[in-house]
Amino acid sequence: MSMFGCDCSCRCSCTLWAIIASAVIGVVAAFLQMAGLINVTPAFLWVLLGIAVVYLAVLVVATAVNQGAAGCGCKCAVLNALLAGILITALFSVVLLAFGVTAGSVVSAILVGLLLIGLSLTLTSSACLVKCFANCGN
Repeated sequence: MSMFGCDCSCRCSCTLWAIIASAVIGVVAAFLQMAGLINVTPAFLWVLLGIAVVYLAVLVVATAVNQGAAGCGCKCAVLNALLAGILITALFSVVLLAFGVTAGSVVSAILVGLLLIGLSLTLTSSACLVKCFANCGN
């Protein structure tokens, strides 16, 4: 077995829980933004864009280094969720930087919710990927 191999028995429950948790976090964030209880500043959006770009670069390098290693079926599902989270985070942070965030606006609340869905999907999928690499099949 290679250094990055995993034995997940093709269980994708971790990825499913990551998507569900991300959706819940995004909906809660949208309601909090709509109510004016949270404020999304441009500095926060720049940090999220930076996190997404660095994560994408690390993922590309890790994939290139690990290309010949044998893996399992769940790694592809986790990588797909991780890549989707990274791209969603980058896209919506750029959109919100371009158009601005208005407290109490329905459109801003939806965009902030989608942004935080992407960020939380990135983080929870990263945890699933670590779990897969660590051979934690349960």
